[in-house]
Amino acid sequence: MTSQSIQTGITPSPDQIRRAPKVLLHDHLDGGLRPGTIVDLARETGYSRLPETDPDKLGLWFREAADSGSLERYLETFTHTVGVMQTREALVRVARECAEDLAEDGVVYAEVRYAPEQHLDGGLTLEQVVEAVNEGFREGERAARGHGHRIRVGALLTAMRHAARALEIAELANRHRDLGVVGFDIAGAEAGYPPTRHLDAFEYLKRENNHFTIHAGEAFGLPSIWQALQWCGADRLGHGVRIIDDIEVADDGSVKLGRLASYVRDKRVPLEMCPSSNLQTGAAASYAEHPIGLLRRLHFRTTVNTDNRLMSGTSMSREFEHLVDAFGYTLDDLAWFSVNAMKSAFIPFDERLAMISDVIKPGYAELKSEWLFQQTVSTSGSVATES
Repeated sequence: MTSQSIQTGITPSPDQIRRAPKVLLHDHLDGGLRPGTIVDLARETGYSRLPETDPDKLGLWFREAADSGSLERYLETFTHTVGVMQTREALVRVARECAEDLAEDGVVYAEVRYAPEQHLDGGLTLEQVVEAVNEGFREGERAARGHGHRIRVGALLTAMRHAARALEIAELANRHRDLGVVGFDIAGAEAGYPPTRHLDAFEYLKRENNHFTIHAGEAFGLPSIWQALQWCGADRLGHGVRIIDDIEVADDGSVKLGRLASYVRDKRVPLEMCPSSNLQTGAAASYAEHPIGLLRRLHFRTTVNTDNRLMSGTSMSREFEHLVDAFGYTLDDLAWFSVNAMKSAFIPFDERLAMISDVIKPGYAELKSEWLFQQTVSTSGSVATES
């Protein structure tokens, strides 16, 4: 067996996937709460609108609502999570548990986004919201270390596309850029709310040499992606799955890229792909048909993400498991996705390089060597039996 066949033949087990060092760029804080935490916070804050008060039943309700195909029911799920995240204590707890849960799943670096403007109903200011979430992330990092895990979490401040506070949130992100906030984002319904409505925010961030990503190319198509890149100057594309509309695959398997798709690939624009979430929103019909398979084959800067862990009943490990099942990905493929994501993170270059060189690549090398030794033991055992 050649070295090449060994490397390309490693199909990782679920346990190996969980232990592999993973990088997450697209995860919503209000989409990843523990069901039990929602119940606790509702009781503590007097929130009385939960559809279920048993944690197991509530978790099931969230997943069924997200799978229903009804946008109204899907959006209702966030009404409940945001509804219990209106106090400083709640925000600290949710952020702390987010970091702990990601670390337990083998995530070593994460950028978690949330919209500060959605957490003001309890009297908090925008500054207090950001400070509380950052405090929770730091607590979660420390708690993870206590359990033998390492993780670094950066916050992305999100402005809602349908609102008119994007510049205010961009300025907030810039004030906290050395205090745990690594960038800016806009989210919400794409149709009818193009990113160009918030050009003042993006122009401000560019003048300040700050980073931002834009939700684009999920529910809406190529015009959303084009505007996010060419009008707004996004560093990354949140989802970006509809870039597939600019790629033609002929019956003989040959591929032709349109000008926008070529630009995205040539410029190495990171695509924050969220497979399970895309299935729920109808952006893909199945994991096997998800555009990530073709985009990875064509060497786009694709990354794998969770989007909303609670609503999708997912984790980074589960996302990778689905892709391994659908495309036969090996440890080398998972390492490729993880390095792609780390290259695309909004932290300084030297820190990204250190994470890749000192954490991610050694972590996958260890998993591969583990597999090799298992094969050696297996082979040695069979030889001994024959003799």
